[in-house]
Amino acid sequence: MRIKLNNYDYRYEVFQIVNLFFPWETEFVDDDGDLLIAIESNTLNISYNEKTIQKYFENNFPIKEQIKKELYLFLYEVTGVSFPWGILVGIRPTKIAHMLLEEGLSQSEVVKYYKEHYLTQENKARLCLEVAKAEKRFIYSAPRKISIYIGMPFCPTRCVYCSFTSNPINSCKNLVEPYLEALRKEIEFAGEYILNHGLDVDSIYFGGGTPTSISDEQFERLMAIIDINILQKLKVKEYTVECGRPDSITTNKLFSMKEHGVNRISINPQTMNDSTLKAIGRLHSAKEVITTYEQARAIGFESINMDLILGLPGEGLQEVIKTLKEIEKLAPDNITIHGLSIKRASKLHEQVSSVEKHKLDEIISYYNETAKLAERLGLRPYYMYRQKNMVGNMENVGYAYPGKECLYNILMIEENQSVMALGADAISKAVYIKENRIERYRNIKDVKEYINRLNTQLQEKAIFFDKLYL
Repeated sequence: MRIKLNNYDYRYEVFQIVNLFFPWETEFVDDDGDLLIAIESNTLNISYNEKTIQKYFENNFPIKEQIKKELYLFLYEVTGVSFPWGILVGIRPTKIAHMLLEEGLSQSEVVKYYKEHYLTQENKARLCLEVAKAEKRFIYSAPRKISIYIGMPFCPTRCVYCSFTSNPINSCKNLVEPYLEALRKEIEFAGEYILNHGLDVDSIYFGGGTPTSISDEQFERLMAIIDINILQKLKVKEYTVECGRPDSITTNKLFSMKEHGVNRISINPQTMNDSTLKAIGRLHSAKEVITTYEQARAIGFESINMDLILGLPGEGLQEVIKTLKEIEKLAPDNITIHGLSIKRASKLHEQVSSVEKHKLDEIISYYNETAKLAERLGLRPYYMYRQKNMVGNMENVGYAYPGKECLYNILMIEENQSVMALGADAISKAVYIKENRIERYRNIKDVKEYINRLNTQLQEKAIFFDKLYL
């Protein structure tokens, strides 16, 4: 889609909407384009395929929102396609529900607000409302509380959709021990800093990458380091390890986690179709997912999450239903549903022209089936976020049994608690609650440089948090 604008002040807003209808095809041009948009001081003119509209701006409504709304309605008329989220493209749509509820609006008024201001369909507006209500008891103003994130930048292989810091472990084995030594120092720093500043730890989240990609001996050693330096010194409510792929999870690692205080784990199949697993770069089978899950239950883990991805290449409704049937048999405590997001740093982005395009009604059917599964299992939506370039412009949503919600997920998404993040490319957040602002400190992304410059990073991190806690 070639777009000609006479006013580039609103280029981003125009791109957001046009990209919904014509993903990966949007281009701004100076000569005559397919879509002509003229933005004057008081009017908006849009032309496409001999169809033209002119709209006057309302004084009591932000111009950029009016442009998005009118352009969306225009393209809806042209294409016949409407999206469940309407013009709402933000990462955290539940923040709107929290704000409106705090202002005293009723639940029906909140739903109406989403529908009228953002053209959001009622089921998505109600999802925001339900998630906001579930989150409310976990969101509180507590300046002396903090969470800890620990990152492992290695994976057995790199999935085609992945854009995170995840290096295939077999190709960089010489970095593993130096990395673990650097991480040990940073964990010791975190434990001492938090203890000396009188802070309480709400949650620890050990993610990646794949934390379990290292050897059993290395993993046990790291679990003991976290236990000694954090769990034995500080009060911790929740401790999650994102185990990830079943081919990296061993019985020894499960026992290590159980022995060292982990009370929530995540086993992530993404799909239960073997052909898809192979296509996306995973080395395990669906059967291995089941075996690993059953081992974890037998060892005594009472809170297990499973991640699934909708819209994977080669998968349609039949494949999604097969996955959901297998997950239903296992009955995990949490299910996190992700829509495929094609990110620029992923291998999949390089193949975007050949990626199968899912029709919007198909994508909606995938989400509907996952919601039905959650209801059958007695799981309720408790957190949600959205990403750029998601199939169908949909959402990621976590479902959980009441009482099994992941505290870290909620605190991270709603950004109302500081996070001390450890490891390569880990991003710490200092939340200034009274000032309603957030500052970030990012560890060096490159693993070698993270190791070599650790001492400098620890000094900078101490200064970063001292501004908040001293």
